[in-house]
Amino acid sequence: MALSAEPSSSLSSSHLSNGSVTHNISSSYGSDPGPSLEVISLSKLSSNLEQLLIDTDCDYSDADIIVEGIPVSVHRCILASRSKFFHDLFKREKGSSGKEGKLKYCMSDLLPFGKVGYEAFLIFQAYVYTGKLRPSPMEVSTCVDNVCAHDACRPAINFAVELMYASFIFQIPELVSLFQRRLLNFIGKALVEDVIPILVVAFHCQLSQLVTQCVDRVARSDLDQISIDKELPFELSEKVKLLRRNPQQDVENDDSVGDTLSLKRITRIHKALDSDDVELVKLLLNESDITLDEANALHYAAAYCDPKVVSEVLGLGLADVNLRNSRGYTVLHIAAMRKEPSIIVSLLTKGVCASDLTFDGQSAVSICKRLTRPKDYHAKTEQMKETNKDRICIDVLEREMRRNPLAGDASMSSHTMADDLHMKLLYLENRVAFARLFFPSEAKLAMDIAHAETTSEFAGLAASKGSNGNLREVDLNETPIMQNKRLHSRMEALMKTVEMGRRYFPHCSEVLDKFMEDDLPDLFYLEKGTPEEQKIKRMRFMELKDDVHKAFSKDKAEFSRSGISSSSSSSSLRDSVHYKTRKV
Repeated sequence: MALSAEPSSSLSSSHLSNGSVTHNISSSYGSDPGPSLEVISLSKLSSNLEQLLIDTDCDYSDADIIVEGIPVSVHRCILASRSKFFHDLFKREKGSSGKEGKLKYCMSDLLPFGKVGYEAFLIFQAYVYTGKLRPSPMEVSTCVDNVCAHDACRPAINFAVELMYASFIFQIPELVSLFQRRLLNFIGKALVEDVIPILVVAFHCQLSQLVTQCVDRVARSDLDQISIDKELPFELSEKVKLLRRNPQQDVENDDSVGDTLSLKRITRIHKALDSDDVELVKLLLNESDITLDEANALHYAAAYCDPKVVSEVLGLGLADVNLRNSRGYTVLHIAAMRKEPSIIVSLLTKGVCASDLTFDGQSAVSICKRLTRPKDYHAKTEQMKETNKDRICIDVLEREMRRNPLAGDASMSSHTMADDLHMKLLYLENRVAFARLFFPSEAKLAMDIAHAETTSEFAGLAASKGSNGNLREVDLNETPIMQNKRLHSRMEALMKTVEMGRRYFPHCSEVLDKFMEDDLPDLFYLEKGTPEEQKIKRMRFMELKDDVHKAFSKDKAEFSRSGISSSSSSSSLRDSVHYKTRKV
């Protein structure tokens, strides 16, 4: 840049003070005035401050703000000078001191409402330091639906909402104006359920124009009033009701009294569901002529209640699992919006059709994808850590769309299982225990659906030591018939768990099949043998765990790239996981 050379002597301090900077620069460097010295200085200052965020070799920060468990280094003097919120915070509170001597502040403690995620705070921090607004990262501001334009999907809206919360709470007015305009642009393009978070942030941040437009959009939509009352603050839901009310219809409609009575009965059923009281739901159904379908009870439970309540309502056998509500959404569509794997699997096991489309052509899996960020979907699953729920939901729904009807006997066919009941139980206990060890999220989901209690890890080892895990242990108060019934009941629950795993997590199941056949017998008894033999066994066990996860990850990567069927994926996995059992 030409202006980086030494300036002409005609540029004096008096010129700077009387506002003739531009004239003197132009007279010294030619007729084109170019940018003013003030603009150049501010640009350099911005770039210099940006180096504080980029250069990790020299850390001059004096505090950390913990965002989603991740420490973000900050310079209090910069934040305090740019934001009144942080000026007052640092003046009032010293924060807790960490190991490095830096003060620490937790983001969740700083927010009176709303949420500000890690990426959103980094964007906010960069603006405070440099005056430049960085583009939104794709991994948190787009969805994983390949046909989505990402101009109004939920991740795009949620990220803008987070930035609005940061701008308002941390008191940067120009950013509030900017993000209000951005959120206004979403209203006409977004699905009405995605307008709800915009309306909530507008309410909290006192953005009257945004509130008015959101309320108008919701009032004109087909979103049911029950959902509106559930998801919006009372003041906002009342505004929607007021806009929707037709005074003339209230006077002329003779059925209004009956409608009000039905609404009260439906509301009682929903409140009973909120209280996890399915027995009360049955009483209310008996006392009135309202059915579960008329109350859309299953839709309501899938949206707002504990997964166990959904399972209990399904167990009543009184609801149509493929029923559509007034908006054309099935229960599975609602469950996909919630992204709760156990509810989705509960519905699928009851025969819900995964391929049903909404009136605008969305399937359950496309709904789930439109709500899921690439960051969550592609998150690397760490060994022995839970898989992201969003990924599980999409995987389960995609597999259900592809899978063929289950054929043959669902019982175990492995040659490692003897006919003896105790041996079958021992095999199943150990299989489920290792599933919990290798694939905790998937195993927990399968066990929840099968209503199987937690199995202790390494049941074989526990049995060998004569602990409570011994399946042959005798209870003197238990008759042989009672014991047989208990063991059969336990075996059915475990077999159902394995069946759920085979159905929805075929990759995991193939890994476990090979593991149980090749390596399990010797590795069960880790504490038997000489100290050297025990050491070798434990090393082999750790190697096997690592190999299992590598093979599983490799198969899932190949599956994602090629879209091949579960059966062919399983075949490649079977080849890749073959290991010889180490002799001891």
